[in-house]
Amino acid sequence: MTIAQLSVHIHGLAVLLSLIGFVTRGIWMLQDSARLKARWVKITPHIVDTILLLSALVASYLMFWRGGVNPNYVTVMMVGLLAYIGIGLVALRLGKTKAIRGSAWVLAIVLFLYISAVGILKTPTPFFTAQAATTSGSAA
Repeated sequence: MTIAQLSVHIHGLAVLLSLIGFVTRGIWMLQDSARLKARWVKITPHIVDTILLLSALVASYLMFWRGGVNPNYVTVMMVGLLAYIGIGLVALRLGKTKAIRGSAWVLAIVLFLYISAVGILKTPTPFFTAQAATTSGSAA
């Protein structure tokens, strides 16, 4: 296994852990749970998200940037990640009301799923591409 492949596998695990953690913290936020105040709950997301970002950067460098290539979907994923971080901050910290935090939480999950689809399908328009493939496949 190459370092690039290992980085991709570590990234995939970090993606899963990040989503599970974000969903769990969002549920606890909506329930006003005291669990959100636990030290490990405040520290773990930073560790997981650092691994997530570092593994993405290493894989991108080894697979694309070193060769002078930057696929569109990689740029879309990076911009999406920045938006996800901002919306996640509103969801878990900055939202003034529970309705705003809950709405931002749902929006962040949808954005996370979109970013994941972009990465898996390697296209900035994963939902349009899948539909086009289905349409052209049924016409043949």
